[in-house]
Amino acid sequence: MVHVLSSRILLRPTDPEGSRAFYGEALGLAVHREFGSGPERGTVYFLGGGFLEVSGRAAEPACPGLRLWLQVADARAARQELAARGVRIVREPVREPWGLVEMWIAAPDEVGVVVVEVPPDHPLRYRPGS
Repeated sequence: MVHVLSSRILLRPTDPEGSRAFYGEALGLAVHREFGSGPERGTVYFLGGGFLEVSGRAAEPACPGLRLWLQVADARAARQELAARGVRIVREPVREPWGLVEMWIAAPDEVGVVVVEVPPDHPLRYRPGS
C-alpha cells in the first residue's frame, strides 16, 4: 500500500479567471497557496481535508463527470449564502433516503458540486453504543 501524505484535485479550467472567481469568491474557499503569474497561475484552495488546485488552461472541460463533495454544517444556510453570491442552485437542499441533506450547485467546466449536511442522527456522525 502506498502511504499517502496529502492529496489534491487538479483542475485545468477552460476559463482560469472565471474558475478562480467561482471557487474563491462565489464559494468563498480559502486560499492555501498561489504560485506562478498571469491568468494561468496556480491557486490552491482548502477543501476541508483536501485541496483543490486551479491552474493552467484546458481547451475544453477535461473531466465533465467530475463531482466535488463539500460538507457544510447547515445546507439551507449555505444555500442562502451561495444564492446571494450569484451561485446557480441546480437542486435545492433535500434530505435523501440515505439520510444526508444534499444540494447541487453549478460550477464552471461542467463540474458538479454537491453541498452536503450530515444530520446529527446520521451514522456518519452518530454511532449507537459509542
